[in-house]
Amino acid sequence: MTKKSIMCFISLVILVIAGPLTFAQVNQKTESNSLKFKPVPLSAFKHCDVGNPSIPGTVKISENGFDLTAGGADIWGNKDEFNFVYVERTGDFDFVCRVQSLAPANLYTKAGLMAREDLTAGCRHVYFQVFSDNSLRNHNNGGYEFQYRSTKDSAMKAIYPKTSEGSPEFPVEYPNTWIRLQRINNEFTGYYCTDGKTWKPYTTFTLELPPKIYLGLAVTAHNTYHFASVMFRNIGELKH
Repeated sequence: MTKKSIMCFISLVILVIAGPLTFAQVNQKTESNSLKFKPVPLSAFKHCDVGNPSIPGTVKISENGFDLTAGGADIWGNKDEFNFVYVERTGDFDFVCRVQSLAPANLYTKAGLMAREDLTAGCRHVYFQVFSDNSLRNHNNGGYEFQYRSTKDSAMKAIYPKTSEGSPEFPVEYPNTWIRLQRINNEFTGYYCTDGKTWKPYTTFTLELPPKIYLGLAVTAHNTYHFASVMFRNIGELKH
């Protein structure tokens, strides 16, 4: 085989190997670009306090989003106390928002996206939430956490980052703190990002909730004597 023939053969092999990789990269880019943000009309949301907190929550429409104040002992344990702005949703969803700010009443003040079976204090739910900063909390040195209650009136549990040492894997960076909760059948996935586009999965958790649930923005002060305040912006869904 001549030198020229050998070079042609090598080039052909490279093209055969690289071809599928290039195609996969194009597909991946196309899939990412196909996620279109669609705002959810703010008028579609309802509001209530869950669990009868001693300080009632308030909701104000502001700058194409919601400003919330919330009391409440916590979203944890066997029952919850929090302020909830929600829509009723059936089937799969891919819900997102940006948390512009979170003024805490406690180290464990929480705000985030919740999919809830009903509006009772001890119901089953998943909750992908943020804290006010990246201080060390239990097994978490970042600002994001995925929590859930898998059995009615039972204790909640949390899914933490892989490590609580070193640089946070999922840090909050207000006002660029984006949060996303996706449902596909009974799989719930929380995503994190700082630009509303480059999403990184936090975790996926399986919970058999009914098709129709209450989906929305949940805030608790983790303090029965003081309220927390949060600004939610860019509230909508990603369409595939």
